[in-house]
Amino acid sequence: MSQFILEKQIGWGDLDAAGIVYYPHYYEWIDTANHLMFDAIGLNHQMLLQSRQLQFGLVESRCSYLKPGRYLDTIHVISEIEEIGKKTVTFKSRIVGAEDGSVLVEGMEKRICIDASNPKHLKAKDIPEDILAILREKAAVQEEIFR
Repeated sequence: MSQFILEKQIGWGDLDAAGIVYYPHYYEWIDTANHLMFDAIGLNHQMLLQSRQLQFGLVESRCSYLKPGRYLDTIHVISEIEEIGKKTVTFKSRIVGAEDGSVLVEGMEKRICIDASNPKHLKAKDIPEDILAILREKAAVQEEIFR
């Protein structure tokens, strides 16, 4: 399965009063990595909305916190497509220390294809065949590192 890796250095503003990463930041970083993955395979969310009135809305997310991240740690947010359904795509993510590979967080996001042609009445729809083909092809092929 293809992995997409976002490298990040933990900043002072990412910490809580205990000096470790404030947990909502992990969700933010996973979400960012998944959006970059879509961009890298030619499925930019803004382009899909403007040209095809499609969105991939978040319907589920979760994280397990295994080890704290600390100030100035360099981390890799590693995302991969875990499952492609008729209407959904599920991403599996790990946040690991760049130096030792230790796993800080394991997470997931599930996104559903949405017909956004009428913003007041969003509704789930099947992922179009051409987008399914891109997701299936890229899920198995390419590894990229974003810095």
